[in-house]
Amino acid sequence: MRIVTVTHDYPRHEGDLAGAFIERLLVALHSRGHSVEVVTPADGGEGGHREAQGVSVTRVRYAPSRWETLAHRGTMASALRSPHGVVALASLVAAQSRAVRATRRTGAPVDVVHAHWWIPGGISAWLAGSPGAPPYVVTLHGTDVAVLGRSALARAVARRVLRRAAAVTAVSSYLAERAAAATGLDPRAIVVQPMPLETAQLTRVSAGGAGIVTVGRLTEQKRVPLILDALAALKRRGRRLSLGIVGDGPARRAIADRAAALGVAEQVRFAGGVEPARVAEAIGDADVFAFTAVGEGFGLAAAEALALGVPVVAMEGGGGVTDIVPRTGPGRVVADGDVEALASALDELAGSPDARRLAAELGARLKRQLAPESVAERFESIYERVTREAHRG
Repeated sequence: MRIVTVTHDYPRHEGDLAGAFIERLLVALHSRGHSVEVVTPADGGEGGHREAQGVSVTRVRYAPSRWETLAHRGTMASALRSPHGVVALASLVAAQSRAVRATRRTGAPVDVVHAHWWIPGGISAWLAGSPGAPPYVVTLHGTDVAVLGRSALARAVARRVLRRAAAVTAVSSYLAERAAAATGLDPRAIVVQPMPLETAQLTRVSAGGAGIVTVGRLTEQKRVPLILDALAALKRRGRRLSLGIVGDGPARRAIADRAAALGVAEQVRFAGGVEPARVAEAIGDADVFAFTAVGEGFGLAAAEALALGVPVVAMEGGGGVTDIVPRTGPGRVVADGDVEALASALDELAGSPDARRLAAELGARLKRQLAPESVAERFESIYERVTREAHRG
C-alpha cells in the first residue's frame, strides 16, 4: 500500500521532538511493508527531499524563510494573530495541497492520504481531492479541536473537511466527543486511537524514592504552578516532597519565580528538555507523576509514566488524559484546580508501593496496546477499509 501523510509537525532531524509520535507510526507502517511518504512544511527555508528510516520526507516551501516558522515549533496559534501569519498559513495549506496532488503523478498509485490535524493538513488533503483521487483520513490531535470552540468559520470549514473524509480518528474519546459536537458528526463514527509510545525506550520500572515528576513543554496550558502550590500545601502539613520538572518553554522563568515566592524553590529541580529516547531516564525512579495540563488531546507523558511503573495524578480538566489515568489504584483524577486534593493525592500515591506495582501492571498493558507495531496495525485496517469502500464507490 502507498500511503501519503500530511502533517505540519514532523521531526526535522534525529532526536527532534516535533511530531515524533507520527514518525513512530510511519516507521512502523514502513516495517510492515508499506510505501510511506510525508508532505510537511519547510522550516526557516530548509525545504527539499530526504529519506529517514525508510520514510520519504518532502518539505515544501511556502513563504520567505523568515516567515516559515508556523510548523514544527508549536507556535502556529500565536503566529495566526498577525496578518502575515494568516497569509503564511494560507500559503502553507496551498503548498501542501499541490505537493499531495504531485505524489499522484509519480510512482505507484497512492492508496490513501492521511492528514494529521484537520487544520492545516486536513484542509490540504481536502483541497487535493478530485474525481478519482485516493480517499483521505483525518486524525484529530487536540489543538485543532480546541479552535472549533472559538471560531464559527473554523467549525464551518471543519465540517466540510471531516464530512468529506473517508474516516476520522481522534487520539482520545474527549476529542472525539468535542469534535462531533462542534461539527455535527456522529461521535460513534470517529475512531478513537491514540498515537504510539516509544516502547523500545520504556523498559525500566521505577523503584521509587525520587519524589514527584512532571514532563512537558513549559507553557501556561501545562499549569505547573498548581504542582508548586501543592508542594507548598504539603510543606504546611509537614510533608516535604521534591519535584523534577522535565521540559522547557516560555513559562520556565515564571515557574521558577513562583517556586521561590512559595518557599519551595529548594525542592524543585529543572531538568530541561529531553529527547524522546531519554524520557525513561528523565522520569527515573519517581514516586508519582503530576499531570496538571488542561485540555490535553491525549496525555502522552502520563501514558509514558504509567509504562514506567509511575502512578499518575491528573485533573478533571485534563482532557484526553482521563482515558488512561485510573481513579483508583495506580492513579487519581482530582477536581480541576483543587490544590488541596492534588496535594493529598500526590502524597498518597508517593508513599504507596502498591500504587507503583499496579502502575507497572497497567503500564505493561499500555505498552502492548500502544506499541508502534500495534498502532500501525490498527491504522492499516482503517486504510484497508476506506480503500475497499473507495473502490466499491
